[in-house]
Amino acid sequence: MSDFVLHNYFRSSTSVRVRAALNLKGLSYDYVALSLLKGEQASPEHLELNPQGLVPTLVTDHGPLPQSLAILEWLEEVYPTPPLLPADPWGRARVRSLAHIVALDIHPVNNLRILKHLESEFGVDADGKADWFGTWAHAGMAALEARLASEPETGLFSHGDTPTIADLCLFAQVLNNSRFGVTLDNYPTIARIQNACLSVPEIERAAPAHQPDAV
Repeated sequence: MSDFVLHNYFRSSTSVRVRAALNLKGLSYDYVALSLLKGEQASPEHLELNPQGLVPTLVTDHGPLPQSLAILEWLEEVYPTPPLLPADPWGRARVRSLAHIVALDIHPVNNLRILKHLESEFGVDADGKADWFGTWAHAGMAALEARLASEPETGLFSHGDTPTIADLCLFAQVLNNSRFGVTLDNYPTIARIQNACLSVPEIERAAPAHQPDAV
């Protein structure tokens, strides 16, 4: 019997974050695929679990838990080994700060429903959507690169030499960026950290290409 049920989409970067955390903590889950392109996340069944109609949603013994950052924090509190946050308050704050650049600044303006709205309401074509995506992705990535390259707490990963929540958010975003032509050419520190993430089987296994609904 699995520990959880995860309602998610293979390409969703928020879903990638949660899959990576579950893998790292050795937690099993039943994979429920919801196609965002087909609108399956807005089905009545899923809206009962998550009234926002978004992914991911982690179904636990306590009930359904939406929102990837909340899921990551809850998993960290309930299953603290291996840790995805540092032990010291400053380190924890720094990791959250780095993660929030991705999760609160890059991702929200670039997720699928925003891109679809640009197309349906304002007639933005594929090139225009790519330009929009790149504008906000590069803004966040440049800030991340500057911090990761200069702050002494950066190690093999974003904070020290083991993966944290910041790395899971960054890993997922870099994969998503590549779909829109946002490369790592100008971000050598991020590129190095991404390679470190890819070398961790539990993180690499969370990538979209390895999921049962990958197309």
